[in-house]
Amino acid sequence: MKKLGIILALLLVASVFVSGCASNNESKGNVSGNETPSINASGAQGASAITELSFGYQPSTHQIAYMTAAENGWWKRDLAPYGVQNIKEYVFQTGPPEMQAMMPGQLDVAYVGAAPAITALSQGLDAKIVAAVQINGSSLVLSPEHEYKTPQDLKGLKIATYPPGSIQDTLLRKWLKENGLDPEKDVTIVGMTSAGDAVTAIESGKVDAVFLPHPSPTNIEKAGKGRIIVQSGQMEPEHVCCVLLMSGKLIREHPDIAEQIVKTHINATEYNKAHPDEAAQIFANKTSADVETVKASLKEWDGEWITDPAQIENTTVDFSNTLYGLNYTQKSLTKDDIFDTRFYDKAVSENETAASAK
Repeated sequence: MKKLGIILALLLVASVFVSGCASNNESKGNVSGNETPSINASGAQGASAITELSFGYQPSTHQIAYMTAAENGWWKRDLAPYGVQNIKEYVFQTGPPEMQAMMPGQLDVAYVGAAPAITALSQGLDAKIVAAVQINGSSLVLSPEHEYKTPQDLKGLKIATYPPGSIQDTLLRKWLKENGLDPEKDVTIVGMTSAGDAVTAIESGKVDAVFLPHPSPTNIEKAGKGRIIVQSGQMEPEHVCCVLLMSGKLIREHPDIAEQIVKTHINATEYNKAHPDEAAQIFANKTSADVETVKASLKEWDGEWITDPAQIENTTVDFSNTLYGLNYTQKSLTKDDIFDTRFYDKAVSENETAASAK
């Protein structure tokens, strides 16, 4: 009986180590997962089967590609041939907490700002940017009682934006310094946990300005509580904003699934660009936003949905240097540290081959 008890105890301990984020059950973590061979021969030799994937995203118009693929059932449809039966989605108000979830393996794929991704990568996150999502698309909104002609007019004001390490916080600080303002002394920058909190702060007069991704700037203008004075693309033309980040485990063990995720992302992005009103409706459905406000936002923002990682490589490395200069990271990262473009390149090549064969 004593031996039987020991055997049962060992079996119980072993059972703890058969779950993972990219696995065939709902448990999360960094463990390797069930060692069952992949369905349809998916993945590297010896890789565990995947029946569930976890995606993270944020409720801004920057990341509608994820929402379009989700609402139309494209993630499930496209990944089903590889054995993926369930897509789990998690909504984050900003990028830093999204990366906090990805660090321990709770997410396989993240639609996220480049700055939080870089910070996490510098801290040891096992992941790579595999595609671009969007450039520009944030706006600095000033309360009506303040005049604005040059950045110097912001001296002494309180500006709400996303938390330290976010794209908005990083870009705002960089732009202020380039225009002769000390972001630590000349203005007060308030990190907010959500766009909603920042919007409430400017509407209630608790801050003088906000720097937020769309559609929040349009919401503020529509309410008569502020006006857009600077677009983020004016601060830094064609700057990287959101990216598609994928776990190293998924990349290494299931490159075929990684490629299909990139293909679906490309298809969703191109669909949104061809059908902006439908994209606005999808966003409204997912977030309960007013669809007409979303449409107006997409007309007045300076953002652009893109997929080619080559378009953002230089500005992403620049952001890595900026984050290091702000003491947000312990080191600057190189392009190779940040990107894995194989899947995008292969997807585009296959699309071109298919198109030429028609």
